[in-house]
Amino acid sequence: MSIFGAMRSGVTGLFSQSQALGMIADNIANVNTVGFKAVRPRFSTLVTAQASADLHSPGGVQSRVEREIDAQGLLTASSVSTDIAISGSGFFTVNDQTDGSGNTFFTRAGEFRPDKEGNLVNSGGFTLMGWPIDDNGTVQQTNVLSAFSVLNVANLTSAPVATTAIDMGANLPASATSGDSNSLTAQVFDRQGGQHSFALTFTKTSTANTWTISATISNASFVDPDRDNSGSNSGNALTGTTAGDDIALIDGTTSTTIGTVSFNTNGTLNAITNSFSGGGVGVLDATNNQFDVTFDFDNDITGTSDRVQIALDFGTPTQADGFTQFQGNFTPNFIEQNGKQFGSLSAVNIDEAGITTALFDNGETRDIFQVPVITFNNPNGLQESTGNVYTETTDSGPAVALEPGRGGAGAIAPSALEASTVDLADEFTRMIVTQRAFSASTRIITTADEMLEELTRIIR
Repeated sequence: MSIFGAMRSGVTGLFSQSQALGMIADNIANVNTVGFKAVRPRFSTLVTAQASADLHSPGGVQSRVEREIDAQGLLTASSVSTDIAISGSGFFTVNDQTDGSGNTFFTRAGEFRPDKEGNLVNSGGFTLMGWPIDDNGTVQQTNVLSAFSVLNVANLTSAPVATTAIDMGANLPASATSGDSNSLTAQVFDRQGGQHSFALTFTKTSTANTWTISATISNASFVDPDRDNSGSNSGNALTGTTAGDDIALIDGTTSTTIGTVSFNTNGTLNAITNSFSGGGVGVLDATNNQFDVTFDFDNDITGTSDRVQIALDFGTPTQADGFTQFQGNFTPNFIEQNGKQFGSLSAVNIDEAGITTALFDNGETRDIFQVPVITFNNPNGLQESTGNVYTETTDSGPAVALEPGRGGAGAIAPSALEASTVDLADEFTRMIVTQRAFSASTRIITTADEMLEELTRIIR
């Protein structure tokens, strides 16, 4: 009888609207969940086969869950450098174990923070996975998700590097008279990252357009290649194991003449000469127009492992790209040297290409990781799991790992988060409609009940 069918139809309405309310409740509860995708109820008719075209057999309604996983949420700025979002299609690869040995999941929630072990973990407790970058700067790309590595920022340090080259430029005043002097100081580093002050003093001579160059260095000594047992100029700064055998140390705190610099009449650099007489410490490299000065950083002539040769570049002859002699004041233009101290990790940045760069407090930067973007043919076919993550299914298609911004993959938005796609105004409106639909379904049941009661009264 259609009365019973109507009652059952009303029950399906109650069930479907209850399901809809549950989805609305989840959406509202996750309005502030990073990367959350709103869930929508989708209703369709439930039709019962009819015995006759003149009869109607009530069926009711059935509901199913539609997950709008492919919907793009609003990107919001973040002050944390490890917060990332995806602008476009795709997901981050995460693991439920900090060592990467657990299950693989996919998420849009990019609120990553280092845990106590240095692994980047999001608010759901999942660890970011991706491609490591080797010491040569090569990204170890693979589409095999089980071969992905954990992004770990712990124990990253920058080894010290000794200074081997100093480029400098300055204007020495053309109006200077004999005896006038001007100084420049550069910071140099030994093999252990120790810092030393290397000072060069330029003194005007009685010869026109010519200046002598003298040098001092703190807590180190110069190795003099102009001395050996025979008194001849061997020019060998790196051999010998005892004092007087081809080498000698010159106290770094004593000003030592290393050469002269002369200028053309138009003020450009003319030439640099080595000052071997009187104990020179520099070997002139005429081909590159530079001094190669050897330093001994432990002031011990018996060992050579601490010695470093530094090339001093004063500019190109006939050019004004280094030292010049023009009218005006003494003006240091630039001092550039390589080398660095030991460095500790100070920050981690992730750019649009997913390249993760470690920044150290000694100024070094190093690329250590690339965050890939995972795409699916049907992202709405993914299976939801607790923690705002998804798993691959047959409906979603296979996972494809791509570089961000290529092959249909979205780009990484650094220092940003993807907001939930929940619209509160829309959810409240849906809640009202759902409530009214539920109430209406109850009226179907009560009305059918009253009709059945009337039917039973017939026999009274």
